[in-house]
Amino acid sequence: MSQRTVIKDEQGLLNNFAYEPPVYLDEESRIGFTPFAELWNGRFAMLGFALLLAIEYTTGHGLIGLLKAL
Repeated sequence: MSQRTVIKDEQGLLNNFAYEPPVYLDEESRIGFTPFAELWNGRFAMLGFALLLAIEYTTGHGLIGLLKAL
């Protein structure tokens, strides 16, 4: 549980906002070509490929055939 501190300022008024919570920083960047981003990119690529195979299996047409039918 966080400890609440109350102090008085130079005018004798209570300062309820004297407590500053600790700041947690993530040391690893999550922008750009990071391992985290590449893992998710690979997972979504595998999911898309599996869905493409499932659509081709259920409809009997490939991606090009489905696009031509539109």
